[in-house]
Amino acid sequence: MRYIHGRYRCVSLGLLTALVTGLLLFGMTQAAQARERAAAVERGIHSDRGPGDRGIRGERGPGDRGPGDRDRGPRPNEFRDSRHRHDRYYPSRGHAIKALPHGHRVVFHGRDRFFFHGGVWYRPSGPRFIVVAPPVGLFLPILPPYYTTVWVGGAPYYYANDVYYAHRGDGYVVVDPPQSDVSEAPPPADQLFIYPRLGQTEQQQADDRYDCHRWAVGQTGFDPTQPPGAPEAQRADKRADYQRAMSACLDGRGYTVK
Repeated sequence: MRYIHGRYRCVSLGLLTALVTGLLLFGMTQAAQARERAAAVERGIHSDRGPGDRGIRGERGPGDRGPGDRDRGPRPNEFRDSRHRHDRYYPSRGHAIKALPHGHRVVFHGRDRFFFHGGVWYRPSGPRFIVVAPPVGLFLPILPPYYTTVWVGGAPYYYANDVYYAHRGDGYVVVDPPQSDVSEAPPPADQLFIYPRLGQTEQQQADDRYDCHRWAVGQTGFDPTQPPGAPEAQRADKRADYQRAMSACLDGRGYTVK
C-alpha cells in the first residue's frame, strides 16, 4: 500500500509540474507576441507610409474613411479640408510615399502620368510618389468617392481635396476654382418638384438635372438662372416653355415631375 500511495504522489507531482511549466511557456509566448506587435506598430509610425498606403492591419486610405473619422484629429502629414463643409482628411501636398495605395487609377494628361486614389493625386518622383495638385484640364472618368456638390451660375461643380471638377462629356475635368459666388444649395427649379423614381443617386440627379437644364435652354432660348432681359410677360411665356422642356427631359430619364 505504501508503494502505491508513493507512486500516486509522484504522478500527482509530475502532473502539477507539467501544468506549471505549460503556464509559464504560454505566458512567455504571449509576451513575445505582444512585443512583436508593438514593434510592428512602431515601425509603421516611423516609416514614411502615406495615409493612403495599406500596410499594418487597420490602416486606411482617405477613400476608406468612415463617418466617425471626421471627428478625429489629423495624422502626421495630413490636413482637414473643411471648405464647403467637405470636412474630410487628406495627405498634405508634397508628402512622399513608397508605394501607391491598392486600387489606384492611372490618369494621363498629355505625356504626364498621374495616379489617383480616394480623391488624392500622386506623381512619380524617383522611387517614390509625391502628393500633388492635378493640373487644370486633366480628364478622368469618375469622381472621388467623397465629394461635395456646389453650384456656380446655376451649374454644378464637384469639390474634394482643394480641387474643383466639372462634368464634361462622359467624365469630369479639373477646372480652375470658381471666381464668382459659390452656392452650396442648387438653384431654384421654377417650382418643379422632381422625384427620382428609379432610385438615382445624388450625383446622377445633379448630372441629369444639369443636362436637362442645358437641353431646355437650347430648346426654348430661356435660362432661368440668368438675369431678366425681356419684359415680364414674355418671360412668363418662355418660363412655361422651359418648364415643359425640363419636365419632358427629366421624365424620359426616369423622374416624376410635378
